[in-house]
Amino acid sequence: MSLAGTLFAALLLLVPASAFGLDFGRLQQSLTSRFGNAPLALFADWKTMLNEGSKLGEKEKLRRVNDFFNQRIAFDDDISIWGQSDYWATPLELIGMGRGDCEDFSIAKYYSLLAMGVPVGKLRLVYVRARQNGPAGPVLQAHMVLAYYPTPNAEPLILDNLKSEILPASRRTDLSPIFSFNSAGLWQGTGNQSSTSTLSRWQDLLMRARAEGFE
Repeated sequence: MSLAGTLFAALLLLVPASAFGLDFGRLQQSLTSRFGNAPLALFADWKTMLNEGSKLGEKEKLRRVNDFFNQRIAFDDDISIWGQSDYWATPLELIGMGRGDCEDFSIAKYYSLLAMGVPVGKLRLVYVRARQNGPAGPVLQAHMVLAYYPTPNAEPLILDNLKSEILPASRRTDLSPIFSFNSAGLWQGTGNQSSTSTLSRWQDLLMRARAEGFE
């Protein structure tokens, strides 16, 4: 078995495909032990959103989760936040710091939608190249978004911290997919970027999140 295959075998043991829950008591204890009481208001609002959103249809769940993180969390880079060039924060760490990068936004939305009852098979974290305007003209930057598939072969909807509106992938011509993944699989895109280091970071994040209270 390849290294990527071995890592995904481990991932399947970490996150059940059919059940996902949150231990809010443990999560709050983990939050305050690391970040104090300052993030408790944001944590309470997140908990309320999850509880209320679990009763809604999936499209409304997407909107609520996308708006919550895009409006309540500030964008910043890993060097500034964590002193590392590439650190994947758990949703609790994102809430604790109140800021994060594109991976942190996407991962928090992924976990939140799972907690609201969206099946894991409908969600994929997607590495893309994003075309953005720079001082010398358009530039391509590495970026991550969350894709939602209403049905297995449907065009996905894209949740992105760069844009407030959730749009079909065909309307996001600024994004070129490289590969995508979730807790159950890996899908190749149009690029050749190695996914092994990504899966290693993903495995590490899943283990840290479980220790915090994401079950």
